[in-house]
Amino acid sequence: MAGLLAHKPLFSRSRPAWWAGVLLSLGIGAMFHLAANKTIEYDASERFLHQAQNAQYNINSRLNAYTDVLRGTVSFFHAAEHVDRASFHRYVNGLNIEQQFPALDNINYAHYVSAAERPAFELAMRNHNEDPAHSYPPQLHIWPAGQREQYWVLTMIEPLAEFREKIGRDIGFRAPVARALARGRDTGTLSASGTPIDSVHQPLGAGLALRLPVYRNGMPLHTVEQRRAAYIGSVGIGFSVPRLLQAALEQMQVSDTRLVLHDVGSDLMPHAPVLLFDSRRAGMGLRPGDLFSVVLPIEFHERKWTAHFSSPKRSWYSRFDSLLPWVAMGCGFTGSLLFYLLFHTLSSSRMRAVKMAKEMTRELRTSQARLQQSHIRLRRLAAHGEQIKELERKRIAREIHDDLGQNLLVLRIDIDILATRTRHRHPRLHARAQQMLGQIDSSIKSVRHIINDLRPQVLDLGLNAAVEWQIAQFRQRCGIMCELVGHDTDIHIDDHGATAIFRILQESLSNIQQHAHASLVRVELHQAGGLLSMTISDNGIGLRDGSRNKIGSFGLVGIEERIHLLGGSCAITGSPNAGTTVAISVPVGGVTARQVSAATADLAI
Repeated sequence: MAGLLAHKPLFSRSRPAWWAGVLLSLGIGAMFHLAANKTIEYDASERFLHQAQNAQYNINSRLNAYTDVLRGTVSFFHAAEHVDRASFHRYVNGLNIEQQFPALDNINYAHYVSAAERPAFELAMRNHNEDPAHSYPPQLHIWPAGQREQYWVLTMIEPLAEFREKIGRDIGFRAPVARALARGRDTGTLSASGTPIDSVHQPLGAGLALRLPVYRNGMPLHTVEQRRAAYIGSVGIGFSVPRLLQAALEQMQVSDTRLVLHDVGSDLMPHAPVLLFDSRRAGMGLRPGDLFSVVLPIEFHERKWTAHFSSPKRSWYSRFDSLLPWVAMGCGFTGSLLFYLLFHTLSSSRMRAVKMAKEMTRELRTSQARLQQSHIRLRRLAAHGEQIKELERKRIAREIHDDLGQNLLVLRIDIDILATRTRHRHPRLHARAQQMLGQIDSSIKSVRHIINDLRPQVLDLGLNAAVEWQIAQFRQRCGIMCELVGHDTDIHIDDHGATAIFRILQESLSNIQQHAHASLVRVELHQAGGLLSMTISDNGIGLRDGSRNKIGSFGLVGIEERIHLLGGSCAITGSPNAGTTVAISVPVGGVTARQVSAATADLAI
């Protein structure tokens, strides 16, 4: 050793060796800092992307809701023999658009008039006696002035008080709008010109419109010529783009997210991007490297919108995220420096080696104690995280049940009423309503599946009922014979323990379905002497060598950790082609359960 050190002057003097170690440790610490910073930035960007996609979904959902309002209004015109302004007012007033559709400005009807029909139409407008109760202004002529081949004249609009000046206006005097209206007339589909609405009630470019054609009842609509002959006008809605998008932005996790919306035209007629909305709240004065940004498409029927979301990166970092790269750098620097010092000490003399060995022994004991303490804290963290996750699942399931479930039920009742009323007089509308009932029933079924996946409501009835329900679902889903033995007595266990036992059963049955290739499953559930026992066995292929330590597989590990947090014991046995048995036992109502709850509470504090 002395001869070897004689040929390496780097270690002959302490000063160069210490500086070399410091430089090496700084380099490793910098690498740790960079890796941690990249990881945190990636996680934050994923959260930002998820929030932006949620906002995109909200925007599309609101557009679909407003489209449904438009379709319902057209159905109202087709369902009635004659729609006058009084009935139109009552229908729109019943929609309660101010509360239910806050971004919706108005609902209107534009009557189609050809150039040859204009004199007679204007004469009829002048001779028409208005209903004083609705305060429609007298219509003397079509405006804007000028001779055109065809006109779409606004004759009804609600709410009237805010848009009275629009009555008598030809909305097709602008070429893009006229083309969109003609295309909707000939195809019988939704039309959107993308031209901003000029209104004194909101800034220029803040409003857009959607329209659907209205045809005479009883006339065929199979060809373009037939649709043109039956065409009488167009029902439209005008909505505020800022209010629509602002409502979606309010649901973002970070409030200073900027949204810029552009209209790039349709597939048939693309054009340069036209700015529709800019929140102008985030990213002002920041470099592109300091921002998260993503461009997502939004389908506005035949038109294409691009939504550019951007937000400062710092807004998506928590205080811990900001400190973690420096903590990682400190750990990397300290760890590498310790290894370097260890190497330097071992390469010196025997005395220093003995001294280092003693120092290492002391440090190892300290590290072991810290590791044990860290292991305890990690388990407490796991218990806290599991409890938070189950509570969040329960909350989300309750909110879906209370809000979305009730809304779907109300919608189904309304469509069912519509189907009943149109059964004999409007068979096509009745068939459409029946189809919508099927779609709503499918949506209700999907909502129920989602609620059960988050947290089955049967858990509120007790562990016995939850186990019976889960086994019945397993039989129905997989077709595998599953027996439930020894659950006659009621099991008394708190919600936390019942949820954990249910998740263990759920995970075990999922493993059997995916991996066991079994034809028979046996579940035994007993409670006696303050101890709850559950055994799940199958006749499948059993456990393979190394299957429990497979990378990325945490099912069995998760079961063991759940039981440990409850203060119980778990035994997982099995051999190739001999099946697998999962046996757990948990104390019920004892000191252990209280200790687990106290440990979780301590970690939360």
